[in-house]
Amino acid sequence: MPVNRNALIRYKTLDACLRNRQRKWTLDALIEKVSEALFEYEGIDKGISRRTIQADLQMMRSDKLGYFAPIVVVDKKYYTYEDPTYSITNIPLSDGDLVRMNQAVDVLKQFKGFSHFTALNEVVQKLEDYVYSTAQKSVPVIDFEKNENLKGLHFLDDLYQAIIQKQAVRIDYQSFSARQPQTLIFHVWWLKEFKNRWFAVGVRDGKGQIMNLALDRMLTVATAPDIDYIASHTDPDLFYRDVIGVSVSENMRAMKVKLFVSRLHAPYVETKPLHHSQEILERTSEGIVVQICVQHNFELEKEILGFGEGMIVLEPERLRRIIQKRLQAGLRSYEQPENAFIGD
Repeated sequence: MPVNRNALIRYKTLDACLRNRQRKWTLDALIEKVSEALFEYEGIDKGISRRTIQADLQMMRSDKLGYFAPIVVVDKKYYTYEDPTYSITNIPLSDGDLVRMNQAVDVLKQFKGFSHFTALNEVVQKLEDYVYSTAQKSVPVIDFEKNENLKGLHFLDDLYQAIIQKQAVRIDYQSFSARQPQTLIFHVWWLKEFKNRWFAVGVRDGKGQIMNLALDRMLTVATAPDIDYIASHTDPDLFYRDVIGVSVSENMRAMKVKLFVSRLHAPYVETKPLHHSQEILERTSEGIVVQICVQHNFELEKEILGFGEGMIVLEPERLRRIIQKRLQAGLRSYEQPENAFIGD
């Protein structure tokens, strides 16, 4: 059954609303959200009727599009998905879908080897492997690192659209240290992934300092059309040039960090450098000495601590003392009785 562009926008918007359990969705609230989406994407300003939204909800519940959406009404008023993990984007692929995806894979594979399309290689591999495993009803032959339970990933598309359409967003955000969420206006410049966590990078309204907002700490994301977008004049590659991870201080200089890596861990550090600035200064029978030039941030400490006894900071002295204290604190924790960490 053919579905036009406007209907797809309505279904996608309804799906996003019903997955958002931070808010209770009445029919009027759904109508308002769909009307906003149609205006944003198609310029349609006449709104949408109750009858159309009710028909859309019924269509999503039915088998006509293959959605079988478990839409329920709570307290005879609020719409939601009975299964909190459901999304229309998770429905199985049809045979026709698989054929078209195979064709898309064949086209994309033609670009392999071109420098401008290097970043597509992993995407093509993932797509090709998914199509193969789905068509053959077999397990995937490539297992990429992933975290299916990571929160906030459904905001990726909204944030991406905000960037390319140069729109400010209004975000309800609660950091790990905050007791209550706060609402802030944010101008997203780019999206950054580090160790399977995603961050929106940009500036808050009225503040010039570049900051990261973790997607897993976002509660809601909505466009703020009444706010003029502040565009970026920063090159992400230059911005992250002197750091490991995502934490960048605009006022801190990169420092030379000299590390001893034991013989057991040396091959891992050589074949997967800690940072693009890494160079080997010395080789001994016990291991290697490497040097990187980076800012001192939380991610650097965590990377070093991850090697345990296999990596020792030689310079600078301040970082060496910090790592030493953290390792000593960890050792003291292990010296306590096991039941010291378990409640009554």
